[in-house]
Amino acid sequence: MKAGWGSAERDGIEARQLARLQSLVGELIPANRFYNAKLAPMGVPSSLAEFRSQAPFTTKAELIRDQAAHPPWGTNLTYPLDRYTRFAQTSGTTGMPMRWADTPQSWEWMLATWRRVYEAAGVDAADRIFFAFSFGPFLGFWTAFEAATQIGALCIPGGGMRSGARLRVIADTGVTVLCCTPTYAVHLAEAAAAEHIDLARTSVRMLIVAGEPGGSIAGTRGRLRELWPGAAIVDQHGMTEVGPVTYQCPAREGVLHVYEEAYLPEIINGELVLTNLGRTGSPLLRYRTGDLVQQTAADRCVCGSWEMGFEGGIIGRTDDMVVVRGVNVYPSAVEDIVRACGGVAEYRVHVSMDRSMVELRMEVEPEGAQDDSLGQRLETAMRDSLALRIPVTIVPAGALPRFEMKARRWVVIR
Repeated sequence: MKAGWGSAERDGIEARQLARLQSLVGELIPANRFYNAKLAPMGVPSSLAEFRSQAPFTTKAELIRDQAAHPPWGTNLTYPLDRYTRFAQTSGTTGMPMRWADTPQSWEWMLATWRRVYEAAGVDAADRIFFAFSFGPFLGFWTAFEAATQIGALCIPGGGMRSGARLRVIADTGVTVLCCTPTYAVHLAEAAAAEHIDLARTSVRMLIVAGEPGGSIAGTRGRLRELWPGAAIVDQHGMTEVGPVTYQCPAREGVLHVYEEAYLPEIINGELVLTNLGRTGSPLLRYRTGDLVQQTAADRCVCGSWEMGFEGGIIGRTDDMVVVRGVNVYPSAVEDIVRACGGVAEYRVHVSMDRSMVELRMEVEPEGAQDDSLGQRLETAMRDSLALRIPVTIVPAGALPRFEMKARRWVVIR
């Protein structure tokens, strides 16, 4: 517990977390092969402090090894397979994809966390929500959609549609909330300009963005507001293997709160470690997410929440950072600089590791008419913010790829 946290509200949160944790561990020890070996020596914890000090971490690498050794699901199943009704798979953007199965009870637990996202954002039954996703095996698509049906909103799936067709549906049906990645929201705005669709004349009042950092990055938020006039930008974060984790603070942009009624969070050397307290069928305990966060300074948020908050959302990943001439460089920092500079339709960063010294260079596709000063402005902004010289090359319109899912703008060259 953070020093100084002693309110009745905070104590109540931790008491409920402990009760749920004890119930979870008590069920896993006899039934879940993966966690039996981890938890049996400790037994059911008597306190959160005991759990944090004695329960081992869970890592993505060991989950991948477990699934490789016991295909296709691994041993992290608490019940017989015939009790599981949902399948999901990670994107594999940071390694081998993992397969995940869920029971109806675990699925409903995740829908409850998404309902909290909508509640905090002020989304309700009066809204019409468009989901600009392909609806593949990634967890976030389905949980976001089904949770929205539970709050009574009109839900419009956008799978299997080109951007132009999606925009026409958004305009014709009076969509008020758009769910997509930050990158795809930028691309949709580009497509709208090409289709001569004035986004200011649509009914879209809010973008809920997830799947990658961006919604809590000031530069990206500002760019999205320019492209979608009058729309609020709401960030959210989760993982297929963990579930939907955070909701945006209703009072402060750029701050995410962990839904602590569903999760037990820890921050270890800046890395977010999570225990999901209700996904009993396929749980993760003390999972090292790889997400880097900075906890907010105040005990109680100005929105009234006592739940853990992250300043700037997810600020990076442990496996994304590169060290260039002694400077730690995170993709989210570069994203902020690029979007704040303006005039960039798309960009790509090349990371050269073929020598002992790591080097970066950037390709940039300008927005609209050719801007001869763009490259120099970006190089100056990078040097001022990162104290690094990063060469910028301007490329023709349409030369760089566009992304509907997680953007892969960083290319490693070895």
